[in-house]
Amino acid sequence: MADAVTADGRGGGRRRDGTRRRTIPAKVQSETNTTDGPGSKRKRSDTTGAVSGDVGTPVAEDAPAPGSIDGEGGSMPKPASKRKTSAKRKPATQKEDSNDAETDSGKGPTPRKVDAWPEWFRDLEKTHRALNLVYTICCTRKHLLTTFATIKTAVESNTGRPLLESDVAAVAALLSLHFNSGSSSADAAGTIRFAYVDELSLQVDIQGAERDTTFKTGATSRTRNNLKAQGPAADASVGGITGREAMKVRPDGGVYDEQGTQGQPLHKEVLYFEFIDEGLKREVANPKTGEPTKSTRMLRDEQLRMPVYGQKQMTALIEKRNRRFAAAVNAFLDRCEGLEGDREATDPVECLKSEAEAFIPVPSPEEGLVDARPSRNNGDTDCDDNSNNGIPPTIPAERKTIPEIVDELKNSPWYSGQVVPDGHRVFEEQEPVYGDLGFLLSQDTVNALYNAKGITQFYVHQAEAINALHAGRHVVVSTSTSSGKSLIFQLPVVHALEEDPFTRAMYIFPTKALAQDQKRSLRDLLAYMPNLCDVLAETFDGDTPWKERDRIREEARVLFTNPDMLHAAILPQESRWRSFLQRLRYVVVDELHYYNGLMGSHMAFIMRRLRRVCATLGNRSVRFISCSATVANPREHFETIFGVMDWERDPEQTSPVQLVDFDGSPSGRKEFLCWNTPFRVPGDPASGRGSALYECARLFCELILRGVRVIAFCRVREQCEKLVGAVQQELERRGRHECLSRVMGYRGGYTAHDRRRIEADMFAGRLVGIVATTALELGVDIGSLDCVMTWGFPYSIANLRQQSGRAGRRRGRDSLSILVGDSFATDQYYMQNPDMLFDQPHGSLQVDLANMLVREGHVQCAAYEMPIRPADDEQYFGPGLAALCAERLVRDEMDCFHCHDHFRPQPWKLVAIRDTEDDHFAIVDIGHNPPIVLEELEASRATFTIYDGAIFLHQGTTYLVREFSPDQGLARVERVRVDWTTQQRDFTDIDPIETQAIRRIGEGGPAARDSPDAARAYLGKIRISQTVFGYFKVDRRERILDAVQVDNPPVVRYSRGAWVDVPASGLAVLERRRLHMAAAIHAAEHAVLSLLPNFVISLPGDVRTECKSGLKEFQNRPVTQRKRPARLTFYDAKGGAGGTGITAKAFDFVDLLLQQALTRIESCACGLYNAGDALAAARGCLECIASPNCHEANLVMSKAGAVVVLRSLLGLPIDEYALPMGPEEGIPAGPETVVLATPVPGVHAVPAVKMEPLEMQSPPNYSTQ
Repeated sequence: MADAVTADGRGGGRRRDGTRRRTIPAKVQSETNTTDGPGSKRKRSDTTGAVSGDVGTPVAEDAPAPGSIDGEGGSMPKPASKRKTSAKRKPATQKEDSNDAETDSGKGPTPRKVDAWPEWFRDLEKTHRALNLVYTICCTRKHLLTTFATIKTAVESNTGRPLLESDVAAVAALLSLHFNSGSSSADAAGTIRFAYVDELSLQVDIQGAERDTTFKTGATSRTRNNLKAQGPAADASVGGITGREAMKVRPDGGVYDEQGTQGQPLHKEVLYFEFIDEGLKREVANPKTGEPTKSTRMLRDEQLRMPVYGQKQMTALIEKRNRRFAAAVNAFLDRCEGLEGDREATDPVECLKSEAEAFIPVPSPEEGLVDARPSRNNGDTDCDDNSNNGIPPTIPAERKTIPEIVDELKNSPWYSGQVVPDGHRVFEEQEPVYGDLGFLLSQDTVNALYNAKGITQFYVHQAEAINALHAGRHVVVSTSTSSGKSLIFQLPVVHALEEDPFTRAMYIFPTKALAQDQKRSLRDLLAYMPNLCDVLAETFDGDTPWKERDRIREEARVLFTNPDMLHAAILPQESRWRSFLQRLRYVVVDELHYYNGLMGSHMAFIMRRLRRVCATLGNRSVRFISCSATVANPREHFETIFGVMDWERDPEQTSPVQLVDFDGSPSGRKEFLCWNTPFRVPGDPASGRGSALYECARLFCELILRGVRVIAFCRVREQCEKLVGAVQQELERRGRHECLSRVMGYRGGYTAHDRRRIEADMFAGRLVGIVATTALELGVDIGSLDCVMTWGFPYSIANLRQQSGRAGRRRGRDSLSILVGDSFATDQYYMQNPDMLFDQPHGSLQVDLANMLVREGHVQCAAYEMPIRPADDEQYFGPGLAALCAERLVRDEMDCFHCHDHFRPQPWKLVAIRDTEDDHFAIVDIGHNPPIVLEELEASRATFTIYDGAIFLHQGTTYLVREFSPDQGLARVERVRVDWTTQQRDFTDIDPIETQAIRRIGEGGPAARDSPDAARAYLGKIRISQTVFGYFKVDRRERILDAVQVDNPPVVRYSRGAWVDVPASGLAVLERRRLHMAAAIHAAEHAVLSLLPNFVISLPGDVRTECKSGLKEFQNRPVTQRKRPARLTFYDAKGGAGGTGITAKAFDFVDLLLQQALTRIESCACGLYNAGDALAAARGCLECIASPNCHEANLVMSKAGAVVVLRSLLGLPIDEYALPMGPEEGIPAGPETVVLATPVPGVHAVPAVKMEPLEMQSPPNYSTQ
């Protein structure tokens, strides 16, 4: 049977319809194939780009043979070198092969030699060797696409027999069984991709075709030496549709078919072949010898020279694949012969042929499928591992339990130990604890609670909070997510409306989505109350039509709004809102933990302005209700935001605020998984981690197809769109097209109509999967969710816990949370230390009421609303109000103070409470008739997202930017089918332009600080210049396919900041020790930023610095034109040109900041000169120099260099001989990009701030604020 093959060349076994194939002897088969038999001499194919000709002698056991690849009988390419290279190489020994095989397959019996294999497997091994050789050579030639038609002739010449699709399918099946444990669903490392793909997505520009008119910047033809003057070619150079000419678009917008007639869009699929592994590492030609040499950089060369590949590297890769194949064959034979477990012996040839059936590709049945490979058959064979692994054919109405689903995931063929050690935690179910109200509810309220919400009892925390409100106290509730907090601020309002129908209530939410959600919930309750069903409860936000605003102002009893509208539309027009504010009884501020740091400072003053206006109108009975996530200081934070502690201090009680923090709500069983993205090659850390994007997409699909309702959180919008697209591709590849419409993205930028539609679909349960940014991190009720997946560590543990709480909001239903680790240092830190995620205490919230910029802005707004009397209003705006008014406001004859003319006529416009922008760009899809607006994009994002030739993502769909018109405020895009995206290439220069204050710094005492050589810190005006100079075209595996230059003007904005210049002595030490200067400065900046909250109340992101880009620092050039000063620069990220005052306040403690940063680095547990882990020693960890907010992924970091920088700034001695000699691990040598900083001039005489001795300085104490 081993020698028998079928008449169609596919071997024995069953057809796709399940019937048995007729087998015939191999001899008859060879006679049948008269055209391409073993002895036939094939003619060279005339197809352009085909691999043809006689490749040469068969490949030996231990080394690839030279062969032809170009159709002209040439030999295997040699390195571009003038020197002779030895052809001798030590052959791989059997012992080496055995070790490698054992490494791949694990422990087991001694591997067989090839001679001991069945003949059919020996033939298959020759086919694999030929495929390996031809494919590897093709990879060195960019213009050769490895389609089946391209490589077929060369492989046949090498093996001496026809190459059939079934042969390649057998190889693919065998490798998939070994490396992917039988799953063909994922392109696991070590396997083969053999599938039909869109031909347009594989087109490669190597001829320098003329540019598409869409991208033209001039008439010059495009060459590799002319990339700066030109952009992408019409045929994309990387595959896919990138121009109207490539799409063959008719003048009326239609599309011509291949014959030029009007028809469907041009679409042709080709059979594509590739190895899924680490591939050839790019090398560069030595400029002196021409010899291929390893690149010392980590990123693609800016000059984009054609890469070269060394023969040694090619040979090693070919041998490695051959050894993997041998290991796969041996493992397969062992399984089929019953050597593993208690399996009964089975015919390996028949078994593999049966397995290969599922790997024979078929063309896509419908347009748009990139990978049409069918799912594996669920055949019940001894060697078959069911790839569905419990996935039902349709999404079930009732899913299995979470433990069962987790077990299925861990037993899936593609699972390779992604759950890290100690990264699987289980939190058991909690029973409810009930309480009683201290007063009676009306029968209408009782009925409404039961009919609308099914409530018959109150949890103990609900009862405690409602009783406190009924007693006239303020209430802050700090319990877990989904604990029924909404009822606490609904029931008192309903009860008050029953007693007095003229009562008013105001609900303040940080987002529009939350307001819409709570309005719907309250309306549902009021609808069951006959006396209140006509009560108007309405939203008042930026989306409210102007014609509706007067009616809402006059008739609404319950108002749903946000801090922005209260600040800019309600308080400034208090005369129009006077009736509402006089009768205001309850103010509800949900998600109190959101108001932290700078936003908390603004919110605190807005609440004080509201209290002041209400009190002036005679209303001093307003009660405040807040709900918060679990934090360390909920009562203190509440008192700081509302100022009620000083306002109504009762001598008989400690505070008018009732804290409710005992959670009586039930919770289902929850499991938490720390899921790390596996290595590209299993068990080989040197191969690097695979794509977290596709790990998330696969896991997402595995869950939703099992009936698990999933929400996936992403850090930024771009990640959100990419994940939506990847999930859709994965569902299409699995043939689950019915699920595509049930997965949606949700993020900022969508139109109001789209947001409302998506929210309605989420709440109604029509969606099974949601991919969102932090827009859904807060408590929007989107129905019952079973699983929260977080792609990458979300900046803080508080964010992670908040996101995790979005699942399991229903009693008696278990849930799952998954943190998927990316390759970044922050993610891997928590993957290695999962205890940190669970054991760290809750953080404290801080609000800085002493920020003079924030305080003055709101005092000006308050004076505009009503004149200020310092003696009366000091209770709202703090001590020192009289001095502030006398200096900054306008006094009248009654000793009242009014808003200064500088802030008029609309002072609220000069006090931005958060980074909202008035200027937006519309993204218009011109493919529709008429065109439609897809979304709106903030002006600050436009430069980095929409540019001619960019790929714009919307709901996972790719759109090509045809035209960007900044003057018109729109970008015209068109939907295209491409298998790549664009990634902007940009840099940001942060430069001080005006000095306003100077401090001398140093630890050597007053004499040292007064020395001319002493370092100085500066405060002044900062210019932030952001430039997009091009973009990469990146395929779905994050491989750079092409680079395009664009000529965009920089986007410039201004802020206020501080900076310190590194002394020349410190730079000299770095130069002598060959430590990377930019990496040293970058690491020191991170260390200082991480300590900023110890001195100034701030949040991550409030103050920023210039993060160094590996793309620029590690480029393979002897010199660079972009030189940066040796300077540590920090600036306020918010507040416009005047900043927020955070950096100015930190400027007062610059010595302590630098000293503590140095101490933290030198004492960090990750080790300063860790010989065991040189990369960790260079890049540090989250405890010292790595930052989760670094936009450049912490690539350019030198821990030892940071010590030199900080010691030189503080005037401390530096032990040069204790420093490592560079270049450091992971920091390849590159051009010097840092030069000595020059002083920044001031517009007038700059005062030198008096500096206290370091020992007399002390950081502020925020523990009581």
